[in-house]
Amino acid sequence: MQKLFIKTYGCQMNVYDSERIADILSPMGYGLTENPDEADLAILNTCHIREKAEQKMYSDLGRLRDRRDERRQDKQDMIIAVGGCVAQAEGAEIMRQAPYVDIVFGPQAYHRLPEMIARAKRAKDAKEGKVGKGVGVVDTDFPLESKFDTLPQTEVSRAASFLTIQEGCDKFCTYCVVPYTRGAEFSRPAGDILEEAKHLARLGAKEITLLGQNVNAYHGAPILGDKEWGLARLIRAVADIDGIERIRYVTSHPSDMTQDLIEAHRDVPQLMPYLHLPVQAGSNRVLEAMNRKHTRESYLEILEQLRQVRPDIALSSDFIVGFPGESDKDFEQTLDLVRQVRYAQAYSFKYSIRPGTPAGLMELQVPEEVKSERLQQLQDVLNEHQLDFNKASVGKVMKVLIERKGRHVGNLSGRSPYMQSVTIEGNDRLLGQIIDVEIKSGHANGVRGSVKLVS
Repeated sequence: MQKLFIKTYGCQMNVYDSERIADILSPMGYGLTENPDEADLAILNTCHIREKAEQKMYSDLGRLRDRRDERRQDKQDMIIAVGGCVAQAEGAEIMRQAPYVDIVFGPQAYHRLPEMIARAKRAKDAKEGKVGKGVGVVDTDFPLESKFDTLPQTEVSRAASFLTIQEGCDKFCTYCVVPYTRGAEFSRPAGDILEEAKHLARLGAKEITLLGQNVNAYHGAPILGDKEWGLARLIRAVADIDGIERIRYVTSHPSDMTQDLIEAHRDVPQLMPYLHLPVQAGSNRVLEAMNRKHTRESYLEILEQLRQVRPDIALSSDFIVGFPGESDKDFEQTLDLVRQVRYAQAYSFKYSIRPGTPAGLMELQVPEEVKSERLQQLQDVLNEHQLDFNKASVGKVMKVLIERKGRHVGNLSGRSPYMQSVTIEGNDRLLGQIIDVEIKSGHANGVRGSVKLVS
C-alpha cells in the first residue's frame, strides 16, 4: 500500500475536504500516514484566511522537498501537492516560488485528484533523472459539475462527523478571499445531504456538524417538488434520523439568522446550545468599511432573540483588529461589545492584507505595532471571559461525547454541549459514547471532569 500524508490548515471545511480526499484516494491504494517521511504522496490542504498562511505553507513545502531528496537517494520518490484556498488564489505563484511542487489544485477540483496523480506520474516517468522541478499539474478551475456528484461515500466511522451542505459566499466582505477561492454560494440538494447524514449515522456518527462558508444562507433544492429548504428545515430533518443525537452548524453570518432558524434552537433538542456567529468588529463605521451588511445593533438584537428562546446558549465569534482606518474609538467599541456579550469562546486576528481584496487597497493601514497591542488587549478580555465560562461549569453534570484519547495515558477527551473541551479519566470503551460527566474544574482552554456513576 502507498502512503498518503495530508496536512490540513484552517477551518472545518478544510478538515472535511481532507477527509474526502482520503476517501477518494483509498481505492487507488493510498493509506493515511502521520509521518511525512514515509509518504508517497504528500498534500498540503491550505487556508487563505489565517494570518501568515502562505509563509507556513512555503516553510512546510521546503521540508517536504528535503525529505523527497533524501528518499530519492534510496530510489524512492514522493509526489508533492498543494490544495485548498491558497492554491486556488496563488497557483501560478506557488509554481514560481516552489517549482518542485508536482500538483496544485483548488478546493473545487479535488474530486479530479486520481486523474491529476496519474498525469503527474506519467510526467515524472517521462523526465526520469531530471530532479529539482515538479511536473506542474495545475487544476484551479471552477467546474460546471458539482464535485459532490462524484465524491464516494466515506466508510470511516467517526462519532462526530462533518457534513458540508453549502460552499462559497456572495457577501464579498472587503477583507475576505472566499468568494474568489471557493466561488459563489452553492447549496447541495436537501435529499443528497440527508442521504449522506443517514450513511454517517449508520457508520456510528452521533454528532453531525453542518458546514458552509456561509452555512445559514443554505437554500437547498427541495425534495419531491416541495419548496426550497432553508437551514432550519434541514436541521429538523437531520434531527429525525435515527442515531443522530447532536447537531451543530458553522459558520454563520448575522444577516442570515432567520426567525425560523432562531426558533429551531428552541424546538430541536438535538441542536446544541452553542452558536458561532462572527461579528468581526463592534464599530458600525468599521463594519460598513468591511461590507459586513449588519450593524452592531442588529447583531446584539439577534443574540437577545437567541437567548430568549435558549437562555443557556453559549456564543462564539470572530474578530479582526486593526482593519484599515480603525481608530482607538472604533476599537473601544469592539471591547465594549465583547464585555456586553461575554463569549464562551472566540477567535481573534490582526488584519492582514489578502491580495486582490478591496481592503488591501484602502488608505489608513494601521501600523503593525498598534494592531499587536490591540490584539493583546482584546485577547486578554476574551480569555478572561472564556475562563469564567469554564469555571462556571464546575459542579454541573453534562452530556459529553467522548471523541478521542487524551494526551496522557488513561485520559479521554470529548466535547460538552457548549463546545468545551472536556478531559476525563476512563477506559477506551467509552470512546464514541455520550456519557454523563460531572465537571470538577475549569481551565483556560477547557474543563476537567469525572464520569458520573449511576446510583
